[in-house]
Amino acid sequence: MIEDAYAIERRAFEIQAAPLRLERSRRGVYNWGIEPEVAFGVLPRTQLVGGVPLAYIDAGTGGRTAGLAGVDVSVLHNLNVETSIPALAVAAEVLLPAGHLGPERAYSSVKGIATKTFSWARFHVNGRYTFGAEPGRAAAGGSMHGAGAVELSRWLAGVAIDRTFPLSSALVTAEVNARRPMHVGEALEWNAGAGTRVQLTPRWAMDAGGGRRLTGEDRGWYVTVGGAFALGLPWSPRR
Repeated sequence: MIEDAYAIERRAFEIQAAPLRLERSRRGVYNWGIEPEVAFGVLPRTQLVGGVPLAYIDAGTGGRTAGLAGVDVSVLHNLNVETSIPALAVAAEVLLPAGHLGPERAYSSVKGIATKTFSWARFHVNGRYTFGAEPGRAAAGGSMHGAGAVELSRWLAGVAIDRTFPLSSALVTAEVNARRPMHVGEALEWNAGAGTRVQLTPRWAMDAGGGRRLTGEDRGWYVTVGGAFALGLPWSPRR
């Protein structure tokens, strides 16, 4: 997913209540995933995010499996306010081993983000690199071990464009990215997607989208739907 370069406000919480993702591979394997997340503005222009991905894999006659797919912790720091130059941010992430669909070991990643606003749209550019050894491969019959349902890539680079429609409190976005799988010898993958986000109330927002893997060894499609709830801490900052 392509991000923008801005963190949530200091002392604010944002809860990703029920982000659901359904993916179907060309081999007919269905992957269901849900990853509740909580983001907290720990410092000015800095957010801490924790997520617990849960997965359900239905490979038909190959079997079904479900479980925890790791624990994801990340921190993002916005370096500057956008002026004549883009807003820039750096992020670090670690995926911790947890659950039988999670990775065998911890994987850490670093990311650079740039956001530039024009009168008609905003552009976001992301680049991410993941450290660590090649994870385990899929077991026979479509069940997973090693990296499990977690989608790891050695590196990922992408661009997204979004446009806001203030009168309808809606945002539409489209993105394209390229990713190199962690497994040695697998082909470079190109992916494209689009989605929308609607602000229902000052605190509640809903989003939905879909996309497709255009190249690679396991092309398929995916759809997502979710909701976010934002709130601030009840106390005032010290003066």
